[in-house]
Amino acid sequence: MTGLFETLKTEAQTPWKAYTHHAFVAGLADGTLPEAAFRHYLIQDYIFLKHFARAYALAVYKSETLNQMRAAAASVDALLNMEMSLHVAYCAKWGLDEAAMEAVDEDPACMAYTRYVLERGMAGDLLDLKVALSPCVVGYWEIGKRLLDDPATKKDGNPYLPWIEVYSGDEYRTVAEAAVQELDTLWRQVGNEGRLPTVKRTFAEATRLEVGFWQMGLDAV
Repeated sequence: MTGLFETLKTEAQTPWKAYTHHAFVAGLADGTLPEAAFRHYLIQDYIFLKHFARAYALAVYKSETLNQMRAAAASVDALLNMEMSLHVAYCAKWGLDEAAMEAVDEDPACMAYTRYVLERGMAGDLLDLKVALSPCVVGYWEIGKRLLDDPATKKDGNPYLPWIEVYSGDEYRTVAEAAVQELDTLWRQVGNEGRLPTVKRTFAEATRLEVGFWQMGLDAV
C-alpha cells in the first residue's frame, strides 16, 4: 500500500520535478551556482529556520497526544539549539555572521512560503501542518541523495559538496524517514477520502513555494 507522502508526490509530479531538479539544484551539483546566489539562499534559509521552529511550536499546540507534543517540542529544541547553531557555523565559512543575517530583510519568497505553512497549520490540524512541512523536510533528503549518487555530480573542488553531504547523510535520512512515517500515522488516525483533495492541494502549493525559494537565490544574482 502506497503511503501518503508517495501519493502526494505522485499527484504533484510537475511541481515536484520543478523543485527537485531546479536550476539552483543543478548548480549545486556541478559547482557552477554563483556564490552570490548561494549566499542569499543561506541568509534566507536562516530566517526560514526561525519560522520553521514556530511551525513546530504550533505543532505542539495542534497535537492530540502527549507523544505528539513531545516529538514536536523536541523538533523545536533541535531547531533552535542545534540546527540554527550549525547553520550559523556553516554560514561563517561563507563570510556571514549571525548579526549580519539578522539585519537582512526577509525576501518575499521566504515570507510567502513560511507564512503559508503557518497558515495551513493554524487553519487546519496537525496533519495539514505536517503535509505543508513535508516538501521541505523530505524533499531535501531526496535532492541530497540523488546528487550524491549521481556520477555527474562534481565531487572534487565543488564548494557545495558539504551541503550535498549534509542532506544525503544518515542523520538527515532519519529525519526524512520519520517525517514520512508520521504522515502515514496521522493519515490513519484522522485522514479520510474526503480530506484527500485538501492535503493534495496543500502539498502541491508548498512544493511550488519551494520552487520559488530556489528561484529567489538565482534572482539575487
